[in-house]
Amino acid sequence: MSVQSETFKSLLKAAAEQVIASAPELTSLDQAIGDGDHGTNMKRGFEAVLGKLDAISAQPLDEAFKTIGKTLVMTVGGASGPLYGSFFLAAGEALSHDKHLPDDLADVFGSGVNAVSARGRSQAGEKTMLDVLVPVLETLKTGAGQPDLIARVRSTAAEAVERTAPMQATKGRASFLGARSVGHVDPGARSSCLLLHAVCSSLEARQ
Repeated sequence: MSVQSETFKSLLKAAAEQVIASAPELTSLDQAIGDGDHGTNMKRGFEAVLGKLDAISAQPLDEAFKTIGKTLVMTVGGASGPLYGSFFLAAGEALSHDKHLPDDLADVFGSGVNAVSARGRSQAGEKTMLDVLVPVLETLKTGAGQPDLIARVRSTAAEAVERTAPMQATKGRASFLGARSVGHVDPGARSSCLLLHAVCSSLEARQ
């Protein structure tokens, strides 16, 4: 089974538009514990992806993911560009090696999560985007084939974001704040949640 190009195009468009629209929120979150540029950087990157939407969606799925990854690496900047870029590049590489969507979704998503962990030399529990990606991966593994999987992914991501607030950051710019990073939601975790929620909403609309 494979994801049709029109479905992929609609999912990518929804995700990009959500990030772009949420730039002020992401900037505000990042101003509290980072450089204050996460919203602007993510907006720039996904505007670039949106500008290539037709070309990307016309590619084979593995190449499409790799193009998204390369585009984000080149345009997002900061720490987020390489991290998000690594996710999509690794997912594309997994799709190049006998993995298919949606059948192998957990495996493909897992490849992306592992790449983020390796690139950032981090793991869940350190107040990063992995604190959303890792729980969502577990939901994809345990909920595979279940009719409520989309709803479970949505709730997992939302709950995971909130759990970053009481964490003390040990990676990235926020780690410089030490205990002062406690009480703030991680911007990368929030942007990951926004992307996942946009995909969930788009999939629900197509049901």
